[in-house]
This record gives sequence, structure tokens and C-alpha cells, in this order.
Amino acid sequence: MVSRFFEEAMESIYMEGKTPVFNMAEGPIPGEMHLSNGQEPCAVGVIAHLTAGDIVTATHRPHHQAIAKGVDLDKMAAEIFGKKTGLSGGRGGHMHIFDADVNFACSGIIGQGMGPAVGAALSRKMRGEDGVAVAFLGEGAVNQGAFHESLNLASVWKLPVIFVVEDNAWGISVSKKQSTAVEHNAVRAQAYNMPGRFIADNDPIALFDVAGVAIEAARAGHGPTLIEVETYRLAGHFMGDAEDYRPEGEIDGLKAKDPILVMKKRLINDGLLTEDQHTALSDKAKARVDAAITFARESDFPAPEEALEKVFV
Repeated sequence: MVSRFFEEAMESIYMEGKTPVFNMAEGPIPGEMHLSNGQEPCAVGVIAHLTAGDIVTATHRPHHQAIAKGVDLDKMAAEIFGKKTGLSGGRGGHMHIFDADVNFACSGIIGQGMGPAVGAALSRKMRGEDGVAVAFLGEGAVNQGAFHESLNLASVWKLPVIFVVEDNAWGISVSKKQSTAVEHNAVRAQAYNMPGRFIADNDPIALFDVAGVAIEAARAGHGPTLIEVETYRLAGHFMGDAEDYRPEGEIDGLKAKDPILVMKKRLINDGLLTEDQHTALSDKAKARVDAAITFARESDFPAPEEALEKVFV
């Protein structure tokens, strides 16, 4: 719920100053904004098995994974606002979130996180240290050369790395059916002698179970796994996306399968959650997000003379 409330807050704030005529350069958060509403199961189903010492690399749509990994929410919000109290002093923005304290990083470059995840896993293995790496990527990234290079090396060296494909069916405005030769990318694991697992219908429990087995195997020295998750992008590719490429009725159909609402119903029906408990959890999550937004708004911008500081560490 923290992730969803955070995204809803970002959506509202991002649009400030950008109406009635949308101008990406206006408002307190200029530039592109990619929301992860609907893709929350991909993050929590995997990252629940990780520790702060494990590594996660993510994509240009990273907020749900950053929050699940434990990235400092105040500093992340400030980074998105371009403030000096941000994770990188306001220099990275929302597509380049980096928090060394919990070993999290992301990039706006398609497929960029796979190589670093493989490298991080290799470093752990060479030093005889515990830890696994998880590389999140979109279904469009599997058609990049970096995908094949990373899976090949990870398998050859039996590295403790998990590749998680978030298949939301759209690479910007190009459908998976128009760009990819196979129905499920999990089958590509066979080419690299590693297990491939497909999770249907955005199911966080099924993903949790499969990820648990994969991560345990990686920790035990049995090498990598490829996991593909059928997930849903409830918003456009970016804020301001007209989404004219979507078939009629698709968005309404996906909203009916909103994973937050589906999981709430599932937990209540199973007797694991009450309405009062849900309300209390929601209030706590929203208060946490509100505090982070307040921190970000009230923080100072970096001074112009600081522009070249912290660029290289």
C-alpha cells in the first residue's frame, strides 16, 4: 500500500503546473514520470526474500521495487523533486535511484541493470560472500543483446542472480505480440541451461513461492533462474501518455484486476485480514507517504555551484 499511495501522490504532484496544456518541463517535478501502479506484486513477491545485503537492479519504472527493498522514502521523494536532501543530492531523479545502504540501483536505459547484477553476483562469489542479485527488467528488454549476454555468463559461471521479467504486455506503445517471437519469455531460460518460471495473472503468492525456491537455490550455489511475471500497467508508459495504442476496454479490464484490491479481497476471504485492520494499515501507509512528500517539498534545492559535486564517487 505504501507503493500505491506513493505513486498516487507522485501522479498528483507531477501534474501540478502541467495543465491545461501538458508541458513536461513545468511543475515541481519536470521531465518524465513512469508509475508502477499495478505492478506491485512483481516487487513484493521477490524482494520479501531478500536482505539489505542482497542486490537489486531495477528499470525506469522503479518505485515499487525501491520501496520493497527498503530505500529511504524521504530521500527518494526528495531525489524525485530534485532536492539536495535526495539520495543523490537531486541529481538522479526518479529513473536513477541509488541507495547504497540497501544495495538498490536503477536506470532509465533499457536492460542496463542486468550486467551490473551479474557483476555484483560474480563479486560475491569470487569473494566467498553471501548474497544474491536480482535484476528486474521489462518484457521489451529481453530483445536487447544485454539480456542474452547476461543470462549466458550467469549460467556459465553459475552465479547467484535472479532475472525477473515484468511482462506488462507493452514496450512503450508496442505490444509484446508485435515484438517478441515467443508467447512467454520464461522459455528462453532453456537456451541458457537455467530454470525458467512463468507466473500468470500477477499473482504475488505464486511469485513468492517460485522466487523463494529460486533465491534459495542461488544462495546454495546452484546458479541463476529466469522468472517471468504476467503483470499489468494500470497507467500509461509515462505520465501524459494518451494511450491511444491500447485496445478499447483494455484499461477498464485491467483496473478490474487491480492487484491491491484483489489481494485485499483474498486476505479478507481467507480470514487473514479484517476491514478494521486494512483501514489501520492504509492509514499508516498514507501517513508515511505524506511525511515523505512533506520532507521533499520543504527541502532545499542544491546551489548552482554544487552542480559538479557528487557526480563521481
